[in-house]
Amino acid sequence: MFKQALVGLTLLSTAATAEVVSVPTDKSVPEAADALIDAIENAGATVFARVDHGAGAQKVGEDIGASQLVIFGNPKVGTPAMIEDRTLGLALPLHVLVYEDAEGAVHLSYEAPAARLADLSDRDLPEGVTTPMAGALSKLTSVAAQ
Repeated sequence: MFKQALVGLTLLSTAATAEVVSVPTDKSVPEAADALIDAIENAGATVFARVDHGAGAQKVGEDIGASQLVIFGNPKVGTPAMIEDRTLGLALPLHVLVYEDAEGAVHLSYEAPAARLADLSDRDLPEGVTTPMAGALSKLTSVAAQ
């Protein structure tokens, strides 16, 4: 019960600060994460890390199910935003959470860049900075989900 309340509180907190976009897939979490990494690399971006949250939870005797975070970026897209405001480096590089929910459905989820970056920045972002980020996230998760 406590875990469910904590997850619910976390989701409410996240939802209040940024729009979460979820793309469903029929793939398993490892298959979807592999497909996402392939799509990222084929697009010319760099995968910086793959974090296995599920395995981490198991190390402390907990089970959150399959859950992997893929962290990636493209300096051509992220650097202009960080030139304008270095604190945007707190939100970059981009990341997608690939996870299995309580009902067994698998999702590729990410925060909409405009909302995420706007929450961190005390200045106006350079025009058009978040558009390519949003387009890349949408395209990459769609490709990975198929």
